[in-house]
Amino acid sequence: MGAQMRIYRQRIKSVQSIKKITNAMELIAAARVVKARQRAVEAMPYTTALTRAVSAVASHTNEDHPLTTAKETVQRAGVVIITSDRGLAGSYSASALKEAAELVARLQSEGKEVVPYLVGRKAVAYYKFRKRPFAAEWSGFTDAPRFEHASEIADRITADFLKETEDGGNDEIHVVYTRFRSMVRQDPHVLRLLPLEVVEADAAESDTGLDFSVQTYEEGQLVPQYEFEPSADQVLDLLLPKYVRNRIFTCLLSSAASELAARQRAMKSATDNAGELIKKYERLANQARQAGITQEISEIVGGANALADSKKK
Repeated sequence: MGAQMRIYRQRIKSVQSIKKITNAMELIAAARVVKARQRAVEAMPYTTALTRAVSAVASHTNEDHPLTTAKETVQRAGVVIITSDRGLAGSYSASALKEAAELVARLQSEGKEVVPYLVGRKAVAYYKFRKRPFAAEWSGFTDAPRFEHASEIADRITADFLKETEDGGNDEIHVVYTRFRSMVRQDPHVLRLLPLEVVEADAAESDTGLDFSVQTYEEGQLVPQYEFEPSADQVLDLLLPKYVRNRIFTCLLSSAASELAARQRAMKSATDNAGELIKKYERLANQARQAGITQEISEIVGGANALADSKKK
């Protein structure tokens, strides 16, 4: 019984140490997710203004731009997959990779060659472990992305999109990221980024949390009239790359908030489970201690009876 008691005490100490770590990680994630949500909210006004400007140019002119013109035959599709750099975030990365796998299977069934672009160490490890090829990788910033990271990703996929297919270029670009809905709901989502389709949000989507689509103009609000100088095509040349960078940035921000929310939830669950496990081991330790006491009492009583019997003889 003494050996069992020692084992249970050691397990209790180990689980208590793990509980302290998971509780600390939960508190850190809870503090950081507030900042991540705030960054996403602060990016909305610029996103709204930029998207409306691009929409105005696209809808008030007949200019054909390489980033807005769909190719007649789509042979190769690029897929940007955004995951996390670290684990302990529940099914966050696994859900994004599953969504990406479904997208890749659908594109391949349409006869398209898929070229992955990986963001986050989890996606890189997933592809390297399975020895699958990919075009580029970025990591080290998934829980706190900066605009420079988005610019680097956007410039690479834009350059590849503008290349001819025969030269290794892509005919379309998709982005798989996790859309932040609330602290308890984060959904993997697919965005077809290139060629660009600038679409304003439906009124039904206005209450879906941090949705980075553009809100429609309010009733009675005057829609601004634009004049383009020096010309509409030059304005598009300037705005469209900015729009692509901004869309990638908002996807990174949404994914970062989702990652931290998933990590907080996972660490809270781990902390609660550790508490239950400690109670279980304490109960088993008490049972072992009580069994040991009962056995000692039985031995004492048995010894006393034996001594009494020997005296009678």
